[in-house]
Amino acid sequence: MTKIETGKSAMASDPIKAVRAIFSAYVDKNRAAIEQIIAEDFHFSSPRDNRIDRKTYFARCWPLSENVADFKLVYVANDGERVFVTYEGLNKAGHRFRNTEVWSFRDGKLTEAEVYFGWSLPHEAPLGGFTNTPTGHAS
Repeated sequence: MTKIETGKSAMASDPIKAVRAIFSAYVDKNRAAIEQIIAEDFHFSSPRDNRIDRKTYFARCWPLSENVADFKLVYVANDGERVFVTYEGLNKAGHRFRNTEVWSFRDGKLTEAEVYFGWSLPHEAPLGGFTNTPTGHAS
């Protein structure tokens, strides 16, 4: 991922720049950069986390940055103070994956992040086919 401007004024005026800065912070292992963007009343949700607070997020999720090798942002769409981003990640072991997230901002700070897990890359199902591996949804 290319280096992204991380100045406070750029973040406050453009949530997409803030999103890019957060992904860069994970790749660069730069917790100070991400702490400037995440609001004190931040909450994080994923299939494994139910609206955990900022302190819990940093204790539980930030250590995972040690395994991050890169992110490629595939789709980034802004709707006011909400950003939708689909990305492909790469960990240090060479595993690739694709997820989508919805991030909410207020006054240039990230207040809410919702993660929707995608799939491994390459996809486990054959092209035009499917897999019978349970994914957590009703069949």
